[in-house]
Amino acid sequence: MRIPALLVAIVALCLTLARAQEEPIPPKRSHMVKVGLFGGFTPGVLFPDVTPVNQFLTAGGAAPLKSNGVFMLGGAGAAYIMVVPNLRVGGVGMSGSISSTSLDQATNIRRDAQMKIGYGGLTVEYVVPIWERFDFAFGTMLGTGGMDLTLRKSNGGSNTWGGESGYLGSWGGGFTPAGPDLGSPPDNVTRILTGSFYIVIPSVAFEYAITGWAAVRLGASYVAMFAPTWRVDSNYDLLGVPSNVNGNGFMVNMAVLVGTF
Repeated sequence: MRIPALLVAIVALCLTLARAQEEPIPPKRSHMVKVGLFGGFTPGVLFPDVTPVNQFLTAGGAAPLKSNGVFMLGGAGAAYIMVVPNLRVGGVGMSGSISSTSLDQATNIRRDAQMKIGYGGLTVEYVVPIWERFDFAFGTMLGTGGMDLTLRKSNGGSNTWGGESGYLGSWGGGFTPAGPDLGSPPDNVTRILTGSFYIVIPSVAFEYAITGWAAVRLGASYVAMFAPTWRVDSNYDLLGVPSNVNGNGFMVNMAVLVGTF
């Protein structure tokens, strides 16, 4: 009686082990409800309309900016909330810049221009599982951001303590040993024009979980800036800025994410 019982126990054990081998280790994750949190590195390319900025620059003798996009760098993170299945809330921040340089050979005046765009805010996204480890996400970002236009002009002259005092005492004039020279402009001039905006960025993306703790993302979005306030050197109001001077444009981006997926 012991031998048949032992055989039955052995068969039962073999069947149990065979069934266990059919299950992957770890077991497959169910995508019915997404859970977890993540963060990571998010590069991208934004394509704003630089035409109005280039018209402004060329009118002042500066070189135009290139129109092949602004390379953006930043980071993002999010966590799934349990109140609404597959809905996650997080944040993102990105910035980038492009620049141009021109040199007037006749006057030896160098003109530099840099346009910097940045933003940050709250993200709300809904995730639609497509198949194992592969998801589609759509949502929006609500936040604030800005656009800085830095203008530099230099004739190659030296900066001196006394010269700076002369500029302060007589705006627009240089400085000589005999006193301020009202007919000479400063040797080096920098102006920063800053626009502050409210920003809305609707987006879509595909995400693939390489492992249970790492994923990649490829997406597209549209950056919409509105209600600007412009300042000069962060202290003085700037009036008359055309409404089409902004960082609006389509953006393609990717992300390398670490967390739980």
